[in-house]
Amino acid sequence: MSIKTYCALIFGALILAACGGESYTEVEITEQERSYRQLLGVPDHFSLPHIPEFNPPTIEKIDLGHFLFYDKQLSANQTQSCASCHVQELAFTDGQARPFGSTGDRLTRNSQGLGNAAYHATFTWSNDGFLNLEDQLAVPIRSDNPVELGVTEAKVDEVLARFDADPVYRKKFAAAYPEAESGATVTKIIYALASFCRTLISGSSPYDNYLLGDDSALTDQQKWGLQLFNGEKFECFHCHSGLNFSVSYRDNNSDPATQTFPFFNNGLYNVDGTGSYPQEDQGLYDLTQKLQHRGLFRPQCLRNVAVTAPYMHDGSIDTLREVLEHYARGGRKVETGIYQGDGRLSPLKSGLVRGFAATDDELDAVEAFLESLTDDAFISDPAFANPFE
Repeated sequence: MSIKTYCALIFGALILAACGGESYTEVEITEQERSYRQLLGVPDHFSLPHIPEFNPPTIEKIDLGHFLFYDKQLSANQTQSCASCHVQELAFTDGQARPFGSTGDRLTRNSQGLGNAAYHATFTWSNDGFLNLEDQLAVPIRSDNPVELGVTEAKVDEVLARFDADPVYRKKFAAAYPEAESGATVTKIIYALASFCRTLISGSSPYDNYLLGDDSALTDQQKWGLQLFNGEKFECFHCHSGLNFSVSYRDNNSDPATQTFPFFNNGLYNVDGTGSYPQEDQGLYDLTQKLQHRGLFRPQCLRNVAVTAPYMHDGSIDTLREVLEHYARGGRKVETGIYQGDGRLSPLKSGLVRGFAATDDELDAVEAFLESLTDDAFISDPAFANPFE
């Protein structure tokens, strides 16, 4: 089978999975869906993301969310905005292992990219209860341990008063919520931010152009890397497949009765020989307190992955090459220090992380393929840029 034929089959499976078994072009599109697709800028080869009924998108809410995303007035001490940890040219990450909050608190986890975030089945690195963007957004805004934007109960009235006192924001809130009698509220802010984040859709990378018929969009090396990525040797596709390169996926066609919420232990740590991760962040275990959930994290979207270093939930791997070597080894070995242990021997590690022998040429090819997922138009699109500049 040729690489081109192989990739065509993979793309066919991708589209079928995204559309519940039918080619997307064969699915009848309702007028509402057509309107939402245009409003959010959804590419033709993507399904519409899941949109909760309680927060339908409007151009006014998206506009308000765009301004709020970049406005430092949203933090209690007016030193940070959402964009402080989510920078457009870095695919809405920040280039740090772990960011600092507005009061100087070092956060526990690496800042995730926001491209195609609307397609995730769950939100944050490891929480099976946050099923909508609206659930997640309350955390950076309201959390007090650690503090991110710091809009705690003691500060919330002060922050909201800033927007009520601003004539531009008064008009924007009124336009976004024309039936509301009150001014700014935390709920309105969260709904507007979620509406803006749903527009952050990345779907015009060289990989996408290749899938849509441009054979020259990928080099021969990248085509080989795609084949290795989807092969049983590297096994990347078991956790990173489909439209969003993550099996944690939901769109407008997903059936709630069969929706899955996957989390995996990838052998990054094995602190005490029984599978533990560092005490400050043990993944899903911190929520459930079930020992078998230590080290479980959601598989991330790989789109634009080449510009989102460092990697893993704690930013502890610096380069894409090191990530590939980690999986080739079957888990990371920490030689010294308080986190010493061999992740390859972890009893809690996913059976999909078995390790494999790979040549330098094969690793080069997979890395080159991952670089083809960079969407230059997305990370430079003025529609997502700072509206204050």
